[in-house]
Amino acid sequence: MINRVVLVGRLVRDPNELRRSVNNNAVTSFTIACDNRFAKQEENKTDFINCVVWNKTAEFVSQYARKGSLVGVEGRLQSRSYEKDGRRVYVLEVVCDNVQLLEPKSVNTQRINDDFSQPGYDSYQSQTSNKSTNEDYSQGIDVPDDDLPF
Repeated sequence: MINRVVLVGRLVRDPNELRRSVNNNAVTSFTIACDNRFAKQEENKTDFINCVVWNKTAEFVSQYARKGSLVGVEGRLQSRSYEKDGRRVYVLEVVCDNVQLLEPKSVNTQRINDDFSQPGYDSYQSQTSNKSTNEDYSQGIDVPDDDLPF
């Protein structure tokens, strides 16, 4: 049997907080948006794929990947379920063995620096200058958080 997944997409939001398992293994999760190139040209079809990473890869992702980062992930599909409000919830996600940032280091560094330029951290002038910078990175998929199916 073969269970391998290779995807390229952009992070929908910053990776979730880095957590530690009972065995002290690092774990974090994130969602990537992948264009469906087989959809009709007049339709914009995007798939939102949940991903989970462990150990050193989780530490790497939580430290360097940010919303909008172009990433390549390699791993396996895993299904699981849990109880929520008396109902069984089923989840299908990619457990990543390898995550690569597919943009130059300068672009990822700029995203990390932009985190500190959000309202409340800098002056109005730096906030307005960051807006034009963020627009440069929206060449891929720009999906408002309200439009996400989860």
